[in-house]
Amino acid sequence: MRTRTLGSTGPATSVLGLGAMGMSGAYGEADRAESIATVHAALDAGVTLIDTGDFYGMGHNELLLAEALRGRDRESYRLSVKFGMLRGPGPGFGGHDCRPEAVKNFLAYSLTRLGTDHVDVYRPARLDPAVPIEETVGAVKELIEAGYVRHLGLSEVGADTIRRAHAVHPVADLQIEYSLLSRAVEAEVLPTLRELGIGLTAYGVLGRGLISGHWRPGYTAGPGDSRGFGPRFAEGNVEHNLALVEALRRVAEAKGCTVAQLAIAWVAAQGEDIVPLVGARTRERLAEALPAADLGLTAADLAEIEKAVPAGAARGDRYPPAFMSGLGVGN
Repeated sequence: MRTRTLGSTGPATSVLGLGAMGMSGAYGEADRAESIATVHAALDAGVTLIDTGDFYGMGHNELLLAEALRGRDRESYRLSVKFGMLRGPGPGFGGHDCRPEAVKNFLAYSLTRLGTDHVDVYRPARLDPAVPIEETVGAVKELIEAGYVRHLGLSEVGADTIRRAHAVHPVADLQIEYSLLSRAVEAEVLPTLRELGIGLTAYGVLGRGLISGHWRPGYTAGPGDSRGFGPRFAEGNVEHNLALVEALRRVAEAKGCTVAQLAIAWVAAQGEDIVPLVGARTRERLAEALPAADLGLTAADLAEIEKAVPAGAARGDRYPPAFMSGLGVGN
C-alpha cells in the first residue's frame, strides 16, 4: 500500500483510508463480527488511516473500533476522530457544541471508548455558529500540547474558516465530501488548502453507494438507512444519477476495472495531497475497493471519465435541506 502525507504538518497514511461510519447503523443494520473482520482485513492490507466520529452510533463506533484494534501496535495505524455533533435518544441531531470545555469533555470520552491515550487527528465535525473557530482550535491546540492529540483537522468548512483556523494552529487536513458527484471543493477550498499546505481526506467518494455500481433502479433504502432521505436517491433524481453511473460503467469496462474502483481512483488522481476514505462495511466491498489504490489513470482516462460524469452533472443536493445550511461548501 502506497502512502501519502496529510499536508505539510500531518501524518503519513496509506493512500486509501477506511471510513467506519457505516458500521454503526448509518446505512441500516450492520453485522458486528463482519465489521470487525473488515477492519482487520483493512489493516492487514496496509490501510493505516481509520476515520470515526464520537457521535457515530452514539459511541458505538468507537467501542467497535476499540475491539477491532485491540492487540494491534498503536503506532501502526492512525485514528481520525470528529466531535461536536449533538444527538438525542431518537434518530435526529441536536445541533453543535464546539466550546473549549466541550471539546475537552468529548475527547475524554473518546479516549476511554477507543482504549487509547491519544488520537492522531481531532476535528470538529461541523462549524459551530455560536463559537468562533479560533476558540475551538485553541482548545485542540492545548490538547496537542498536552499529548492527547497529535494533529488538528477540520471538516466541512469553507476557505475563510480554514484560514482563520490555520492562523491559530497548523491544520493537517480538511475532511470534506469529494467525488465525481460532489466537486464544489474545486472552486475555492482545494486551492486554499494547497496554498496553505493542508491535506484533504475525501469522504463520500462513492456518493454513499450511489456511484458504486451496485445501486440499481428501483432499489430503496431499508429501515435505518439514511439514504432514504438523501435528495440524490429521491425519485426523479436517482434515475438521472444512475444514468451517469452507466456512462461511467462503460469507461470502467474499457479500463478493465469496476465502477467503484474507477470512482475511487479518480478522487485519488486529483492530487497527491488527497486521501480517499472508503466506507466499506464488509470484506467483500473492501476487497473491491483496495485495487483502486494501484489503478493508474492516464490523461485520456481522466478525459473519458469527465465526459461520462461532468462537473455539476448530479441531480439533487448531497444532504437534505436541514443539513445543507451547516456546510462550508455546497454540492
